[in-house]
Amino acid sequence: MKVEPIINMKDIKSIKKLLVDQPRNRLLFVMGINSGLRVQDILSLKVSDVKDCKIGDRVCLKEKKTGKENVFIMNKEIKTALDEHLATSELEDHHFLFKSRKGKNYPLTTYAVTMMVQRWCDAINLSGNYGAHTLRKTWCYHQRKTFGVSWEILAKRLNHSTPSITRRYIGVQMEEVEEILLHTI
Repeated sequence: MKVEPIINMKDIKSIKKLLVDQPRNRLLFVMGINSGLRVQDILSLKVSDVKDCKIGDRVCLKEKKTGKENVFIMNKEIKTALDEHLATSELEDHHFLFKSRKGKNYPLTTYAVTMMVQRWCDAINLSGNYGAHTLRKTWCYHQRKTFGVSWEILAKRLNHSTPSITRRYIGVQMEEVEEILLHTI
């Protein structure tokens, strides 16, 4: 199923507010929309990978899908959510950061995250197709629309092999295409 980014900043704020009493889930949402990483890579993080990070620190990881090295930068939003999660959980260094509540030391699954994102979007009455990949697509959409980042830089960040893959991610809306048709030369 093809999922959509969360386009409206008001909806992003609503989900953050919805998750204020769920530190693990709030961190998952915040990290997903602020890192551009695939959910499977976020879920592979251990507490020891991030617990001593300060704002501006680079966190290196190896992508499961591509095998390539990738990084994310600990920004203020992620750091705040991380500190809240670590302060309210009984996680040890060797635990997965997004530990499942089932069993021993297992991370959440991508499927579980898909169900969570769908529930969050339903809870704020956001219609459309949303899932785990929505987080990465939301990051990508807002980098382009809110911050004006070029698709070439996004392609590099996302470790995409072809420009066509990146173009599917950046969420170009039909209205945007029609808007350029009004430009005069």
